[in-house]
Amino acid sequence: MDRQQISRLAHADHPIAAPLDDGSVHRLLTRAVPGDGAHVLDLGCGGGEWLLRALRAYPGLTAEGVDTSGSALDRARAQATRLAVGDRLTLHHRDAARFTAAHRFDLVLCVGSTHAFGGLSATLAAARAHLAPQGRVLVGDGYWERPPSSEAVDMLGDLADLPTTLDRVVADGWTPVGGHISTRQELDDYEWSWTGALADWALRHPDDPDRAQVLETAGAHRESWLRGYRDTLGFLCLVLRPTHA
Repeated sequence: MDRQQISRLAHADHPIAAPLDDGSVHRLLTRAVPGDGAHVLDLGCGGGEWLLRALRAYPGLTAEGVDTSGSALDRARAQATRLAVGDRLTLHHRDAARFTAAHRFDLVLCVGSTHAFGGLSATLAAARAHLAPQGRVLVGDGYWERPPSSEAVDMLGDLADLPTTLDRVVADGWTPVGGHISTRQELDDYEWSWTGALADWALRHPDDPDRAQVLETAGAHRESWLRGYRDTLGFLCLVLRPTHA
């Protein structure tokens, strides 16, 4: 079983692949979507959950998603059909960092996928290239709540603390107009989707040939979370507008 399949199992009950509960997602979309006729792009959309929620909330909205996982895009397409929003959703099977479009977007999202661009600053530069005048960006990324261990840095990369992260965003020419810092409950619930949910699946499928692999993945993730970064990692979502149009 490849990582994409394991991720799908882990997120079966947590379709937003980030430490955010449903209320936080709703508030962020309400703040970020500029109007019912907006055209929205999600870079690294996975199963398209952000776009599907936006399409259901705004009947005049159109959306496009980009991801390298064909199976995730297939799930997004099928769910869009079930929700009767498929005629307003376009999906692209390609690398988000190399995606180009003939038009600009009123909102560009990238939540939990900044690694595809090499970090937060590079993600914002890519989003700016897709952004219409007066458009907005909704981005989500990790930060260090307190100094990390070397093992945590090896696992999660060279993040900054919260003040430094915001300083860098502003220095890159963006003005935060909204945001959300994930609560400890949101962070833990997300991690349990990787640990508890995977272990539960494995125990409910004792004869599945992938059972041992899924259990091993759950255990490794639990070890990394509890002994590697639980007490040091935070998650921040920002709604941004360019400081200078």
